Amino acid sequence: MRQAAANFWQENGRHVFGRNKNIGDLAARRRRRVWIGCGGALVVLLVGATAAALVVKPWTPEFRHGGLTVAAPPPPVTAVPEVVPARSNAMAPTEDGVTDALSKVIGNPDLGAFAGQVTDAGSSTVLWSGDEDKPMIPSSTAKIMVTAAALLTLPADERVSTKVVAGQAPNELVLVGSGDPTLTAQPDGKGYYTDAGRLSDLVDQIKKSGRPIDTILVDNSAYAGPTMAQGWDPIDIEGGSILPMESVMVDGGRLEPLVEYSPRTTTPALDAGRRLASDLGLDPGAVREAQAQPGAAEVASVRSATLRDRMHDMMVHSDNVLAEAIGREVATATGGEASFTGAVDAVHAVLSNAGFDMSGVQMHDCSGLSVDDRVPAVVLNKIIATAAEPNGTTAVQPAGTKAKPETDTLAVTLSPILDDLPIAGATGSLTERYVTDNHQGAGWVRAKTGTLSVSSALVGYVLDADGRVLTFALMSNDRPPEVSRPALDAIAGTLRNCGCS
Repeated sequence: MRQAAANFWQENGRHVFGRNKNIGDLAARRRRRVWIGCGGALVVLLVGATAAALVVKPWTPEFRHGGLTVAAPPPPVTAVPEVVPARSNAMAPTEDGVTDALSKVIGNPDLGAFAGQVTDAGSSTVLWSGDEDKPMIPSSTAKIMVTAAALLTLPADERVSTKVVAGQAPNELVLVGSGDPTLTAQPDGKGYYTDAGRLSDLVDQIKKSGRPIDTILVDNSAYAGPTMAQGWDPIDIEGGSILPMESVMVDGGRLEPLVEYSPRTTTPALDAGRRLASDLGLDPGAVREAQAQPGAAEVASVRSATLRDRMHDMMVHSDNVLAEAIGREVATATGGEASFTGAVDAVHAVLSNAGFDMSGVQMHDCSGLSVDDRVPAVVLNKIIATAAEPNGTTAVQPAGTKAKPETDTLAVTLSPILDDLPIAGATGSLTERYVTDNHQGAGWVRAKTGTLSVSSALVGYVLDADGRVLTFALMSNDRPPEVSRPALDAIAGTLRNCGCS
């Protein structure tokens, strides 16, 4: 009976622990019920236990918890921020230290024809250079230049409108493009691009106007000149990298709107008009191009995301279409023509007027897709190094631009570029790099990538082992990207591990 009583108490003790967090009160209530209901059994037990004592006592913590003890609560956890500014008192790297560290990786034959430069952003000291003035194929790192020019020229909240106006003939409407490739036709309004204008909003506004319509026309006249740049290969339309640049399109002209490298249309403006017609219940086959009449009454309009958001999408995802569209915005703001030539000339002029030496720069587009583009590493590194400077110099505003306050500095104006760069092993075009190889740079290297069939480049910055910000421009030509990219990643990873003070 002694053992039976002990088992009884242990079982009920565990029951109390498992049913209520207020262990003491509930256990006490349980004990009162047990004493009343089982008094006879306990009397017999006590009378017969003349030579032994109960081992388990009902007033002990061990009894209430089934023989277990309760661990003390853990100490509270204090959140410690992991993202902090670079230390201003970090030891500065030396040229000899950086040169010695890089000597192990810059001789890699996988780099092919290689040029580069590394700068200590804190002191603006160039720590290493190799053929930095040699014009190289920049591929998509050219987007750094159009981003810098846009920051120096346009307000961050700049938006582009797409309108529908009354046509010349009765029952006719004209879709007028102003250069927004992000307009989306997705039913839920969530297209490939951030916060894009919605075609469905145009449809709703047109229907609410009550106008009788039977024909949709498309005004594609905002852009001038050729629709394909020198050095572009038409095969890249099917490959999803580019399409004929026209001033109105839907979802960047992607045939699969949410797929990054979806094949693209060869007639983006007409396709946009056809989609609008279909959504209005009209015949898409009747859509044709025609210019709107000056002063035509506006029937509907939508706006793009801000320039800030569009530049971020362009840089992170290396979107060529957005780069060309933003280049034309810079051209228009500075009084130039919205064409390939006008955009390239405008970007060149804006950066030159801001104090950058553009010697050796020869561009045929703003995206870097042209195999005929050439940019020296020193130009790209200088832009990033300036953006990363703790103290900048006064920015010079090109004539005819929407000038910013005179108190702005060049470094402050350009600093948003740093936030738009992909993160190694984590975001955008660097998502799959630094994951298995060169993983020492994962999370630390932030850089714009560039990739063509015979060109690969990496331009950005990294925090070294001493906590110092190092900027770099690394450019490889004459090697396929699958060969040169790991070699470039190794250089940036080496800078991350460099305690070169």
